[in-house]
Amino acid sequence: MEYTVTKKNTIEQVLAMDKGTAKFFLDIGMHCLGCPMSRRETIEQACMVHGTDADELIENLNQYLSEL
Repeated sequence: MEYTVTKKNTIEQVLAMDKGTAKFFLDIGMHCLGCPMSRRETIEQACMVHGTDADELIENLNQYLSEL
């Protein structure tokens, strides 16, 4: 199955695509993946709060998912 992540995907949706995606969030300092509220944030919202580059995260996630 092929997945594509966008800025509008929630963290929960991305984690449901493949559990291995968690590492990409953890690597950029998003250690709150277990929090029910944070899982409902979009990639765009989460990156804004954490001061990280959403485009870079999405690129890395999509590259990872394309190799599954």
